[in-house]
Amino acid sequence: MDYVEISNSMIVYLLCGITVALAFVQAVLYIRMAKKMTVKANIPATVPKTAFRVGLISAIGPALGVFIVMVGLMTSIGGPMAWQRLSIIGAAPTELTAATLGAEAAGAELGGAGFTLKVMAVSWFVMALNGAGWLVVTGLFTPALENLRTKMSGGDSKWLVVMSGACSLGIFGYLDVNEIGKGWGNAAAVAGGIIGMAILEKFVAKKVPKIREYNLGIAMIIGMLFAIIYDMAVGA
Repeated sequence: MDYVEISNSMIVYLLCGITVALAFVQAVLYIRMAKKMTVKANIPATVPKTAFRVGLISAIGPALGVFIVMVGLMTSIGGPMAWQRLSIIGAAPTELTAATLGAEAAGAELGGAGFTLKVMAVSWFVMALNGAGWLVVTGLFTPALENLRTKMSGGDSKWLVVMSGACSLGIFGYLDVNEIGKGWGNAAAVAGGIIGMAILEKFVAKKVPKIREYNLGIAMIIGMLFAIIYDMAVGA
């Protein structure tokens, strides 16, 4: 049996399916907990519904990107492992990098010449080790970070909102800078998203307030269109 046959075998699907099923159960439990907390906190029922709808729509763009990478990974590490890794992690570039580094460490090219069953096993191990680090750090330090955030805010709810907003801007700004550095196509996507969000917030949302909850998803699509237009222009 070669690595392609083994990596796509039924037993591997069953084993990977256990992890995916656990992730699905966790998502269901989080939704149930959120609904119960909504009642305890006397939050209007429309708020969680709106939040869920916004999150669902905003996730479409990133999910499509993850799906495309998953299709590429399936040819080298097998369908079950690609399905499992991107179902629980979702960081497509990170998983692709981990698989590539694992193959290179074993002296082969991912899915290319010299990629054998042993090399695939190394790639799987590197991907699992990479994900395990995130889980360990999150499990150990998340409670402490929450306490630190509370102390920094001094119990002031308004300052906590400002600080959280500033952190979000810093995180997304850092991610944007990294994307811009990858080339003009990525820069066009970032610029398109910024322009799209500005237009939506400045002009459209004032006339149609309900569209505000879809702004992020729409801005992401606009950014993609900018990147496609740039690639077509350069290709022409």
